[in-house]
Amino acid sequence: MSLSWETLREHARRADPAGLVALLVRATEQERLAVAGDVEAGIRKVPRDAWWRDDRNPTPGYALAVIGTMPTAARAAALLARGNMEAWTRVGTQRFLHVAHVRELPWLGELGSRLARRLPVRDADDELWPMIRTLLREGGAEPPVTEAVVRAWLTDLLGYPRRWNGTTPAPLSRRLRDDPYRDVLLPGLFEIDGLGADLAGGSWNETTGRWDSAPRIPGAVAQLVADGTLERKTILHLTLDRLLRGDKPHHLRPFLLLHEALEPTVDELSSHALDYARLLPQAPGAVAASAQKALRAVDDAGRLEVETLLETSALTLVRKEKTLVKAQLTWLEKVSRREPARAGEVLETVAVAFGHPALDVQERALTLIGGQAGRLDPDTLARLGAAAATLAGDLPSRAAELFGTAVPAQVTGVPELPPAAPPAAMPPPIATTAELAEELVILCLEQTAIRWERVLAGLVALYATEGPAVLAAALQPVLDRYPGEFAENSWNRTSPLLHLGAAIRTISHPAVRGLRRWMVDSVRAAWQTGRRGGGDSQLSATPDGVLALRAAEAALQLTGTMIPVLMATPTHVTGSLDAAVLLERLRRAEAEGWQPWPVDFEQALLRLPRTTDPAVAARAAGLTSPAGRQFAAWLASGGLPDPASRRFEQVPETGRHYWSPRARRVVAALTPVRDGGLRLERQLLTITPGARPEAGPDTFHLCGDVLTMVLPQHREAAAAWALPELAALADQDQRRGSAVLPLLAECSGPVGPAMAYGLAYALGARHQENRVAAVDALLTLAARPDPFGPAVGAALGDLCADATLKLSRVIPALADAHRAGASAAVWEVLSAALPALLPAAPHGLADLLELSTQVARAGRAGTPVPGLAEVASRPGATRLIKEARRLQTVLTP
Repeated sequence: MSLSWETLREHARRADPAGLVALLVRATEQERLAVAGDVEAGIRKVPRDAWWRDDRNPTPGYALAVIGTMPTAARAAALLARGNMEAWTRVGTQRFLHVAHVRELPWLGELGSRLARRLPVRDADDELWPMIRTLLREGGAEPPVTEAVVRAWLTDLLGYPRRWNGTTPAPLSRRLRDDPYRDVLLPGLFEIDGLGADLAGGSWNETTGRWDSAPRIPGAVAQLVADGTLERKTILHLTLDRLLRGDKPHHLRPFLLLHEALEPTVDELSSHALDYARLLPQAPGAVAASAQKALRAVDDAGRLEVETLLETSALTLVRKEKTLVKAQLTWLEKVSRREPARAGEVLETVAVAFGHPALDVQERALTLIGGQAGRLDPDTLARLGAAAATLAGDLPSRAAELFGTAVPAQVTGVPELPPAAPPAAMPPPIATTAELAEELVILCLEQTAIRWERVLAGLVALYATEGPAVLAAALQPVLDRYPGEFAENSWNRTSPLLHLGAAIRTISHPAVRGLRRWMVDSVRAAWQTGRRGGGDSQLSATPDGVLALRAAEAALQLTGTMIPVLMATPTHVTGSLDAAVLLERLRRAEAEGWQPWPVDFEQALLRLPRTTDPAVAARAAGLTSPAGRQFAAWLASGGLPDPASRRFEQVPETGRHYWSPRARRVVAALTPVRDGGLRLERQLLTITPGARPEAGPDTFHLCGDVLTMVLPQHREAAAAWALPELAALADQDQRRGSAVLPLLAECSGPVGPAMAYGLAYALGARHQENRVAAVDALLTLAARPDPFGPAVGAALGDLCADATLKLSRVIPALADAHRAGASAAVWEVLSAALPALLPAAPHGLADLLELSTQVARAGRAGTPVPGLAEVASRPGATRLIKEARRLQTVLTP
């Protein structure tokens, strides 16, 4: 049988490697080279998914064809590394090398090197590195030191049982010692960023026959250092260099374990003293603690320069880890007594701790200095007294007594919160059909409320000015390009994009019969009863359904009622609509003889400010159209009344599934306070929660801005809809949903239980980005006149008293708000939360009292906290009692 690509391909598809080897071995070298071009072209045409789509994987056979015909390593590597050749290594090294040896190929090492350079960093075939290693060994070549190669080498070294074919493996230290590429690749574990993650992941323990989660490479490397296989000086240098370059704490742990296993001598520690001095102030906590221990050993041996210690300490004393800082203070106290001539320098360094955020650290530093103040010169005492201006809580009065200075009138270093800026104006309207088409494309990729408003307004305005033919020509290609968004399917009947697509299609086909019957029925149901969901309505009953309803209304109305402008387009990015602007739109409608669309007009009314300029109200009284008279009556009556919002507690089922909330959940029930009103009103202002909390609520995490733009003047109502998702940030550790909080804070209206509990849940969320969003919302509220602190504090007290929320998550967020200048608002929150927390004494209460002391003095608070005096008067010296006494001292006139 002659050698050809067709023949080789047929054997490969039949998974007949023996037949392929026989064909290639019997052929002459000239015949093999003659078919190389056809093999190359044929493999390039192989579908990418051929390796898993076919019942019999053909790629091992193709690999034999490659090694049996290619003239150079470059061409062979290019083919074997193609995406459609995945899993080619299943051919096995024996057959692959047999063909290569028959051809007497001189470039196996080069092939291994080229394949190594193309090795993917992650998700590589498990057998790819063993094949590459074999090729390198056959050709006498060394591997390139790349991240992918070192990672693959490490994975293979740590090993899995299946790689050992049932045999008992040698210990890891022996495998490392005997590895031919150890000296080439081992340094890469230290030098290539990110590989600590692989080291930290553990390895297969050949002794226990189980996967060992503890890193084992450090012990193996230390053993090879101990027996002289690896040079101790080099490994210690590599280890410290890796720690200095930094990484995530968990990823540095293997290198820290190696450092401890090496047990550096005093001479080695002294030679690297400057390295440890760099690690102590900036490295993660565990690494810094190790560096501190090393430097103390050097200092105890009398081999550490005092200047090095003082320079390092000045940076270390402001670290957040109190244990580390207190140990540094103890060390400095020892040095100040050992070096009396330099005690002033040392104690001025100690004074750096006056700026530490923890009061007990500040107190420790002040006590340390006070114990030696009698032997300090007046100039040093004066400088220490000036440094004490940063002390917080009850410490300034103690410092004033110690240094003979005046008690500062107010806390320094805490900024003032600037007044709230007015909401930004909406971007300019869309002016051309080309711009509208561009915005429509972007809307398909990223739906935002602002973009939705501009697109809806632009569609109506350009239909009136440009005409249907021009508009259809510009927008139809977008519908064709994104059929998944604009074409109906089984799940998207509530999607506003589907209804917007229907509106655009009616431009070319204006007959109502071009619309789906269910869409017409849904709009008519809303017109007649205000109902958006249930019955014959396919729209969502939640507030985001108003946007879909408006798009569906445009589909029904656009070609039948020629209007030039929408009424509801907001004037500000919050969704608010200036009453004077709506007045002018209604005047235009009366002058031109057209009526607004019903839902669009009701949405416009819902966006009007809570208070109106009397001059605007007076001019509105002169309107004569039905919509004009409704607008005037709306302004005269004060608009939409706030609904009744009340706290509602849900309890998970006994024996709940793992995805259910872990504890009780507090949500809000909404009830309208009047009958009648707008069509949209009753559904928007009615929430009847169930007895059980919803698992994984996710209605608004992608459209929180749409929610707030529907009800921009009724923050509490919008918050009630979003509250289950905000609660899930804490009780289900969900990550998405907090983006609505800053938007809610920018809305208007009173803060009730929904907003208060929503903010409380987000302050106690698991993920940092959600707590940041809560702080942003708190700062926005603090800059506005609406009172909110007592309500939020009561919610925090309720949720933290029984550990529904973890207090340890809440405290840093409140501290951030305090440092940002919202001290007065944070004090209102804390003073309202403490009465419920003091009797319950949840974990972290002492830290909350410490923060309260700092905030109370910064906010110049003087109101007593119920229950605080009782805790402060208890006998004992626990930290909780000490912090209660400290706060009581600050609050006592």
